[in-house]
Order: sequence, then structure tokens, then C-alpha cells
Amino acid sequence: MSGLVLGFDYGHKRIGVATGQALTGTATPLATLPNPQAAGWADVDALLAQWRPTQLVVGLPLAADGTDTPVSLAARQFAAALGERTGTPVALVDERLSSHEAEARLLADGRRHEAVRRERDAMAAAIIVETWLVEQH
Repeated sequence: MSGLVLGFDYGHKRIGVATGQALTGTATPLATLPNPQAAGWADVDALLAQWRPTQLVVGLPLAADGTDTPVSLAARQFAAALGERTGTPVALVDERLSSHEAEARLLADGRRHEAVRRERDAMAAAIIVETWLVEQH
């Protein structure tokens, strides 16, 4: 497997975005965008055109027992819409606790709480991409 991965941490208001490199197995937070289902797809479409990923990864926010929640159903719809819009393969990744891990990483890097709030969703997307990359090897 090779190429660029674009990962998404889905939320009703915001979506974190990260890039990942299959060759190196690394991921980098990229941006936090408004939810395209509420704000339109222009921001997501621009990132897709700019980065031209070969794989898309969407975090699936499951309940603690592994069952779907209202947010996971919306994330599945978002993933399906991404696949239809792009024709690019889309993988769903269990993202339980990714936001908590993102906050912990940012705080460990010395970020202030305001910065953590701004950067958490993109960092969570990077963690989702990292999880997917590990699962591929």
C-alpha cells in the first residue's frame, strides 16, 4: 500500500482533518473544518483537490460497548457521501477515546487549553489515521 491518506474526525459541528503517509506510517493534523453537511462541501472539496488522497479514513464514534450511536450513524453517512463524491476508497476506524488521547498529546506538548480546543479535532483525525495505518501492517 502506498499513497496519501486523508483522515476525518467527524463531529456534528466540526470535522478534524489529518494527512497520513502510508509509506512512512505517519500522520499529521491538518485542519478543523465546519461540518460539510451543515456548511456545504466547499472546504472538504478544496482539501480533496489539493491533497488528492488515495485513501480516505473516517473515525467511527462507537459507544463503549461497540454499538452504534446517533453520531456514529451520521459518521457512516458522511463516509458514504465522501466515497460517492470522490470515488476514493473510504475506511471506517473505531475512534473511541481519540479525542481524549488528542487532548492528552496536546497538553503534553505544552499547549494551553485554548489551543487544545482549537487543535483537538485535527489531532484526533491524526490519531484515527495512525490507527488505520497500524491496522494495515
